[in-house]
Amino acid sequence: MTGTVYKSTGSWYWVKSENTLYKCRIKGKFRIKGIKSTNPIAVGDIVDFSLETNNNEETGVINKIHERNNYIVRKSVNLSKQTHIIAANIDQVFLLITIDNPPTFTTFIDRFLVTAEAYSIKTVLVFNKIDAYEIEQKAEILYLKDIYEAIGYDCIEVSATENINVDKIKDLMTDKVSMFSGHSGVGKTTLLNTIEPSLNLKTKEISEQHKQGQHTTTFAEMFDLSFDAQIIDTPGIKGFGVVDMDKDELGDYFPEFFALKQHCKFNNCIHVNEPSCAVKEALETEEISWSRYKSYLQIMEGEEEHYRTDIWE
Repeated sequence: MTGTVYKSTGSWYWVKSENTLYKCRIKGKFRIKGIKSTNPIAVGDIVDFSLETNNNEETGVINKIHERNNYIVRKSVNLSKQTHIIAANIDQVFLLITIDNPPTFTTFIDRFLVTAEAYSIKTVLVFNKIDAYEIEQKAEILYLKDIYEAIGYDCIEVSATENINVDKIKDLMTDKVSMFSGHSGVGKTTLLNTIEPSLNLKTKEISEQHKQGQHTTTFAEMFDLSFDAQIIDTPGIKGFGVVDMDKDELGDYFPEFFALKQHCKFNNCIHVNEPSCAVKEALETEEISWSRYKSYLQIMEGEEEHYRTDIWE
């Protein structure tokens, strides 16, 4: 039988085939060529499985994974540095961003976008909780939209609680497999409940002590929606570690750098110390954002993502 993985808990997988969910496991060791990760199979994967009966319970055994169109992967920011595939076979990702409560920093946004670019996944930036912001925070949203819209990313201001621009998200989701991602507490689950109230997914309040969300989604899970769309809800991400990328290719995943690459003096310019670099010249004339270039250098140098220790535990 062939089906799509809808949920993974690490040891069990729920696979949907012909409108029926089957509880499946992996038999023995399961390795995918060229990929070393904590989870060999991810939500969104197409798999082959066979059914068996043990103690009057019918379960499935996954024996093959089909070739993926794409997948999105991150490296854990804890000491293990393990690679984890978040989801596979995605048409687009909605990255939810909040200016405060909790704050989303440009280093996190840029690391996510670089990974999505590397795996050819369209990303839409969703600025959530706009109903709760004062003038300074609204100005910050406009500043960020200026940066990211200029390089081709769609940006949508949303309030899940006040139902502002939620229809725009639904329109983009129709006929596609989408994924919601972002820090814990940015409102992924609330937005999903607003889009599809019948899901009635659990949400929790923001922790006042650390101004961060409490994890409510513990495993990635796919849902079929009533308007011919599918959504993969994912656990909140504290930090986004970029999986090893070739330094010569990193600039290609920054669209504004890639557009200028042909004007650099050297074909193999990595936009750091080389003379007559079109990217650095554009930086001086403010055609390129300094925050984007700073993120680029951090990833290039293999630095960890920096986030404020007074906010993140």
